[in-house]
Amino acid sequence: MARSDNLHSQIVAGMKILLPLAALGLLSTLFLISRSIDPSKSALVAEIDLSQKAKDLGATNPRFSGVTEHGDAILFTATRALPDRDTPERLAAENFTAQFRLAAGTVIDITALAAHIHRQDMTAILQEQVHVLTSTGYVLDTERLETRLDEVFAKSPGPVTATGPLGHLIAGQMLLHDKTATNTPELLFSGGVRLIYIPKVTRK
Repeated sequence: MARSDNLHSQIVAGMKILLPLAALGLLSTLFLISRSIDPSKSALVAEIDLSQKAKDLGATNPRFSGVTEHGDAILFTATRALPDRDTPERLAAENFTAQFRLAAGTVIDITALAAHIHRQDMTAILQEQVHVLTSTGYVLDTERLETRLDEVFAKSPGPVTATGPLGHLIAGQMLLHDKTATNTPELLFSGGVRLIYIPKVTRK
């Protein structure tokens, strides 16, 4: 019993010495770590990370609208737009839509899965499943369409398929622009145009 009490006393005495030393060691370690971190630098890193994260997130549901000098209303929307890291004035947009409400009354709706917008040049290049629908009954499909943000202009440098009141049409290129002489929109097809005419059937 005496030996047990003596051993217990030795353990307690040893712990009284070891615990303060361990606590002192922990405090010195924390002090050294805190001295190795510059608060100003850590704040700068956090600011850079937040700025980069904002660029990565981009803008949700961006919208741009305006009216041309001829009275045509233009509207562009997307579900998301991301600025280019090297060239901030360039944007990459997803699920892009464009609408031209012409002063003459015609409405042209354009959709594409992706678009690249250049804000300084006021241009937008639509790509991937570009679909054009007009209120006059024309439906056009292509893979690339070059448009402008400040005027009624759309150009397809590649093949276009279209259906409309006259029938089914295939062309190498398409151009929608304001005709200079009359200041009215004009839709032109070129490059091996093929038209399959479908006459209207009148029922008696």
